[in-house]
Amino acid sequence: MKEKFAVIDTETNWNDEVMSIGVVIADAKTQEKIDSLYYIITPEYLVGGMFSNELRPDEAGVHIADRRQALQEISQWMDSHHVRKLFAYNASFDRNHLPEYAEYQWYDIMRLAAYRQYNRAIPDTADCYKTGRLKWGYGVEAVLKMLSEDKRYSETHNAVLDAEDELRIMQLLGHGIRTYEVAAILGKKK
Repeated sequence: MKEKFAVIDTETNWNDEVMSIGVVIADAKTQEKIDSLYYIITPEYLVGGMFSNELRPDEAGVHIADRRQALQEISQWMDSHHVRKLFAYNASFDRNHLPEYAEYQWYDIMRLAAYRQYNRAIPDTADCYKTGRLKWGYGVEAVLKMLSEDKRYSETHNAVLDAEDELRIMQLLGHGIRTYEVAAILGKKK
């Protein structure tokens, strides 16, 4: 059986509640997308948020459900793919907003993408700390522009599209899944 992992992204409303969740499942060896799932959480999305205009509730394949149902269905879907590892960009944010998924192993893509040791696309002129981490400019949009050399790229802030972009960052970084052990999020949610 193929080893798989998931890339997960959330968007929050003005009350800092999850209003959408996007998940992409990929093959651990090739890092190629296998499947994706997108949920809009009701009633939380009705509160509105900075990126409400990117929710796209009328598009095909969009699921709208309350938080409990959405998280249960996403978990069942990930379990059907035998996924135990969740990757996210700035994973602590998503993990803290999804305490129901504490039993999964969480990994932070940003912990590799923001460091010169792991990201060969960081220019020599970039302002970095002694540790090799960029001092600024290491968000998804900036890093994907850097890695892809596509200066026109703009992050959508749609949870499933962002999860796909975060998978793209992993692909462009070119590291195997085992390398992300240094990016594991350990311990309990604070």
